[in-house]
Amino acid sequence: MDKFQRISLVHYHEIGLKGHNRSTFEMRLLKNLDALLKPFPVVTIHRISGRLCVFFREGTSFEEANKATDVIAKIPGVARVSCGYKCERVIDEMTEAGIAAMSEADSFASFKVQARRNHTDFPINSMDLNRIVGGNLSDAFPQVAVKMKNPDLTVGLEVVQNAAYVYARSIVGIGGLPVGSSGRVVCLLSSGIDSPVSTWKMARRGAECIGVHFSGRPQTSDTSEYLVDDIAHVLERTGCIARVYVVPLGNYQREIALSCPPELRVVLYRRLMFRVAEALAHRERAGALVTGESLGQVASQTLDNIRCTDAAVHLPVFRPLIGTDKLEIIAEAQRLGSFEISSQDAPDCCTLFMPRNPETHAKLPLVEEAEQAYPISQWVEELVEAAEVHDYACPSYKRRA
Repeated sequence: MDKFQRISLVHYHEIGLKGHNRSTFEMRLLKNLDALLKPFPVVTIHRISGRLCVFFREGTSFEEANKATDVIAKIPGVARVSCGYKCERVIDEMTEAGIAAMSEADSFASFKVQARRNHTDFPINSMDLNRIVGGNLSDAFPQVAVKMKNPDLTVGLEVVQNAAYVYARSIVGIGGLPVGSSGRVVCLLSSGIDSPVSTWKMARRGAECIGVHFSGRPQTSDTSEYLVDDIAHVLERTGCIARVYVVPLGNYQREIALSCPPELRVVLYRRLMFRVAEALAHRERAGALVTGESLGQVASQTLDNIRCTDAAVHLPVFRPLIGTDKLEIIAEAQRLGSFEISSQDAPDCCTLFMPRNPETHAKLPLVEEAEQAYPISQWVEELVEAAEVHDYACPSYKRRA
């Protein structure tokens, strides 16, 4: 059994730049961590000197603590997370905790100690701590070189008011702001590669994300809905999605396809989707819509067509991927963990009744004229009522009926 209590020390960057409302962001991150770490043997989480410290139950194994640390690193708002021990503010205790932390680290040929004294009531300053504890650890690992620049391993030592925290394993987090600190948005979420990434990027900026998936059902199978559910479960692991509305759009697309100019079908489909998404956003008290569009990637994503679809709604439309190419988006999807799911083929509303030559430079007056042939307001009401709700674990989200 370990002599010292295992901890994960959570570092943040952007939150630390906040002013008088910094504590609000810290508490939001703390609550998110507390909820998302329920499957792990966590005793409590405290704020300590510009950090959050996760305390594990006595007897927690290195493997369990490491798994929790890996989850923490993927939670928005976390810049870095370090896995180690809490000990007394005594040099021998710090040295012993450092030896334990180093023994659990991956192989290394060089190391250094990086100490941080947060309270001057401790008599030894940071530079002297580096020298004293570093010397002791060097004696314990004589085969390992001390290297001040670019060592293989950095042993962190943080001395706070009532304790010291020592760690050797430290991994980079995804940064950003904690989910729930930047309002709520509605994200158009397909089973493709792009829209899950755009949703994730908005969650990393602190937004609560509500997904809206437009299914081609009943004109297509419901395969895309299962894939979107799988994607939502990936996002759910770190609290990045709260709810998904599934909207069966197929019959309405068919009605548009039967009589509108073929080249305008895609623009009319998307204007209908945007209106439904906006109506659901009002229901959810969300402040913006989000899409996974990248400029020029497909016919619907030209400047003229984007202008025509945006004109259908009043809410702002955010496009986090607008200047990103496909290879960059794929890399982000792999980092998120949604790429393999999104790579599976599934018919959905995006592939339904596609024209052979879609318009790439639609003119708004012509689009609005073509749209007058359909009872758009009635359709929006019907589609909103037909939307099926699927809820996911997002700690900051308060459920609405």
